[in-house]
Amino acid sequence: MERNKKRKISIIGSTGSIGTQALEVIEKLQDKFEIIALAGGKNSELLKQQAEKFKPKYISSSCEPEKLLGNHNAKILQGEEGLEQICSNRENDIILMACSGRIGLKPTLTAIKNGIDIALANKETLVMAGDIVMREAKKQDVKIIPVDSEHCAIHQCIKDINQVDKLIITASGGPFLHKSIEDMKKATVEQALAHPRWNMGKKITVDSATLMNKGLEIIEAHHLFNIDYDNIDVVVHPQSIVHSAIEYKDGSVIAQLGLPSMHIPIQYAITYPERFEGIKSKSFSFAETARLDFIAPDFEKFPTVKLAYQAGRTGGTSTVCLNAANEEAVFAFLDGKIKLYNIYEITKKMMDEHTVIQNPTIDEIFEVDKKVRELTRAYIQKM
Repeated sequence: MERNKKRKISIIGSTGSIGTQALEVIEKLQDKFEIIALAGGKNSELLKQQAEKFKPKYISSSCEPEKLLGNHNAKILQGEEGLEQICSNRENDIILMACSGRIGLKPTLTAIKNGIDIALANKETLVMAGDIVMREAKKQDVKIIPVDSEHCAIHQCIKDINQVDKLIITASGGPFLHKSIEDMKKATVEQALAHPRWNMGKKITVDSATLMNKGLEIIEAHHLFNIDYDNIDVVVHPQSIVHSAIEYKDGSVIAQLGLPSMHIPIQYAITYPERFEGIKSKSFSFAETARLDFIAPDFEKFPTVKLAYQAGRTGGTSTVCLNAANEEAVFAFLDGKIKLYNIYEITKKMMDEHTVIQNPTIDEIFEVDKKVRELTRAYIQKM
C-alpha cells in the first residue's frame, strides 16, 4: 500500500459480522481506503445506512432495488449478477470476501481472474474448491490473505513456507469444552450460541460448539499453505490468546498472540503488508493474562474434526459433501428440528453415502453441493 495512495476496496457481505467490523476498521483508517462497492444480503436497511455513511460507487443486494433507495448516489446492483459486476471491476485493489456460504465461491474466482487481491473470510470458498482457487490465484499472481484469526496468525508467523514442518491451529473449545457428551446431546440452541470468547454469526458459532469450525479450518489451512494434512495439528486453548502457531523444521515454534478481537486480523488482511494503529481492545499484557492452557482435543466428544480430516485426505468432492451436509444440519438445529449431536451423525451419513468425484469442475462442485443439500434436508425431514 503506497503511503499517500488510498487502497480501493469492495466488501462482499458488508452487513454481516465480519463486514460490519471491517467497516469499523476502515472508518478508523478512512484516509487509507476508498470503498468501491458494498454488497449485503437481505438486510437492506443496514446496507442503505452503510451506503449513506461510506459513499461507495455501487451497492448490491438480494433485495428489491427500491428497498435500497436513499440518501446516497451509489448505483444499485442485484443478486449474483451484482456480485460478478463488483468482482470484475478492476478499480479494486482488494476485495474482502466477508459473506458466508457457497455464494462466495464464484465472486472470488471472478475477482482472481481479474487480478484482484482477496482478503478471504469465506471458509466455503477453499473447503469447496481449494485446489481450483489456489491454482487460479497462482496463475494470476493474486494474493489471498486470510482473515480467519487462526490462518491470519499462521500467515504472520511464516517467513519461508519451505522451512515449515507443522501448522498448529488453536481452538477455544467452545461452550461445551468442560461439558460431557450427555450434556451436548441435551444442548439447547441458546447454550450452543453462548460462545465464551468470540462474538460471531449463528452458523459459525454452532460450528464452534461442535468443533466443525476447526475441521473446516484444517481444510482451509491445507490449501492456503500447501501443507499436508498429517502436518496440521489442532490444540484446544481456552483463553484464545494464542491464535495459532507454526513449527519449523529445526524445532522452533513461532506463535501469534493477542486479545480475541476480529478487528486485528481484518485490518491485517486489508492493509497487508503494512501495519497501522487501528482498533485494538487494549495493549496485550503477559502479566495480566497470567496463564495459558493447552489441551489435546477430545475427538470422541468432538468427532466432527475426524470427519474433516477424512474429507480432506479423500479430496475431490468429499469436502463439498462435508460442508453442504454440515451446513444444512446446522440450519436444522437452529430451527429446532434436530439436536446438536445429530449434526455429526447426519454429516457422517451423507459422507458415507457420497460418491466422490476427484478433480471436479466448478459446475460439478455446485451440482454436488445442491444434491447433498437436497438429500440432507430430505433425511432430516424423515428423522
